[in-house]
Amino acid sequence: VQLQASGGGLVQAGGSLRLSCAASGRIFSIGALGWYRQAPGKQRELVATITSVGSTNHANSVKGRFTISRDNAKNTVYLQMNSLKPEDTAVYYCMATINSGGYYYTDYWGQGTQVTVSS
Repeated sequence: VQLQASGGGLVQAGGSLRLSCAASGRIFSIGALGWYRQAPGKQRELVATITSVGSTNHANSVKGRFTISRDNAKNTVYLQMNSLKPEDTAVYYCMATINSGGYYYTDYWGQGTQVTVSS
């Protein structure tokens, strides 16, 4: 199983970006999907998650600005980021909980995509 993230880049404060993360490989089913981020010198933090039935959770710092969504047919999770702020600058990682057969789900991580917001 592989997760391929894309959509990062450099944007001015107040701008928007849309991140995508597609899962591929041996996939029977996908449970929760999520986005995390890590800024220089800081720990990785949760940005947003979405369950298999579409229930979402967003960190307080991004509520009202970021929206997580998923396309189950494409095994893809998205993060729409609006009203970006310099403090949103970080490497963004996607995470997927995937069943590849058997009883268990395993967490997989994407390679990270850089988001830089200039003031």
